[in-house]
Amino acid sequence: MKATYAGHSAVLFEHEGSVCAVDPWLEGNPLCPDGMVTPERLDVIVVTHGHGDHAGDVVRLQQATGAVVVAVFELGDILREEGIPGDKVIDMGKGGTQQVGEWSVTLTHAIHSNSYDSPSRGRLYAGEACGVVLTNGGIAIYHAGDTALFEEMAWIGSRYQPAAAFLPIGDRYTMGPEDAAEAARRIGAPVTIPIHYRTFPVLTHSARGFLSACASHGVVAQELAPGEALALDR
Repeated sequence: MKATYAGHSAVLFEHEGSVCAVDPWLEGNPLCPDGMVTPERLDVIVVTHGHGDHAGDVVRLQQATGAVVVAVFELGDILREEGIPGDKVIDMGKGGTQQVGEWSVTLTHAIHSNSYDSPSRGRLYAGEACGVVLTNGGIAIYHAGDTALFEEMAWIGSRYQPAAAFLPIGDRYTMGPEDAAEAARRIGAPVTIPIHYRTFPVLTHSARGFLSACASHGVVAQELAPGEALALDR
């Protein structure tokens, strides 16, 4: 599996030609490389929550690619009302798993708020925020979305044994570098990639503290530049 980081929390996963994007805020994302703003192919889009820096580009991308969109129940309803065809939205709850094309999608717990800013209807309640475990070809990936540190992260690591974990480190709205490093220790993935930092002035601007804290825990962490890809295996 190949994981390509598009900046902020946007990550595109590809396995044998099938592409799944998690939180693909691409247009308007100041860190997204120009060549990634409109992907040639998206089969599945998973949205961890409705905030604009995660879900704000989903309607455009779905209409451009025909992708199936997976979201928590309330956000799924909102996205249908925003113009995504009903048969292209799969709504779920935390703990549920759905097979979406080549991808097994499981929504996990996250500690964060959740709303969606509709151009016509204003700010709408969008259910609870989630993380996601993606599995394809026997390779599992954990993308935590926006979250604080929570005890059950150790269970996620034990249950799904992800080949990689993508964790927010930006502080203020999510866990900061030290808590994220503790999360990485609890999850125990072979490699952890920091996300949700450096995009805005209020966020942590460097991964240095996270990488240092991971090293002190004996955890392997790797920073990806926007546009950089990482090969992942079992």
